[in-house]
Amino acid sequence: MSIRFTQSFKIQAVEKALSRSKETKLKQIAESLGVGYSTLERWIVQSRNQQFEPVAGQALLSPSIMTQEKRPQDWSIEKRLNLVITCASLDAESISELCRKNGLYPHHIKQWKLDIVNGNTMNKSDKKQAEMKVLRHENKALKKELNRKEKALAETAALLVLQKKVNLIWGNGEDNSQ
Repeated sequence: MSIRFTQSFKIQAVEKALSRSKETKLKQIAESLGVGYSTLERWIVQSRNQQFEPVAGQALLSPSIMTQEKRPQDWSIEKRLNLVITCASLDAESISELCRKNGLYPHHIKQWKLDIVNGNTMNKSDKKQAEMKVLRHENKALKKELNRKEKALAETAALLVLQKKVNLIWGNGEDNSQ
């Protein structure tokens, strides 16, 4: 038995798939929607090729959504700075219109301006990557030190065992002096 999905469901599923976070896998979204992974992939391809038919009262996916335009937090520093500079000479209404065209909200522009002024220009993902790099380096150094200490401990244990064997074979130095 095959299940038929409505056109609007397919469009919403594709929108959800394309607007997912980096951590969310396409397979997880397919499972949450109750559709097969390959089915969802096929719908995405169809929507990129503009093969979905318009549904009354619902617009088709815009080409900007179909190219999986970046979320505001994924914008590069250069693009953020250019947009902040562009918005500096605009009034609130023009800023809102520009934000709508770019899939943003005016508060994103304000936050980016504050970040640039305060020197906090790294993306969250850039910060995470930098933190991960530092943690990997620390982890590598700690593993190296641990390995060195384990070798030293093994060597000390071997020396103790040998010392005990020598003492058993030759006796303690105290026994020979009497």
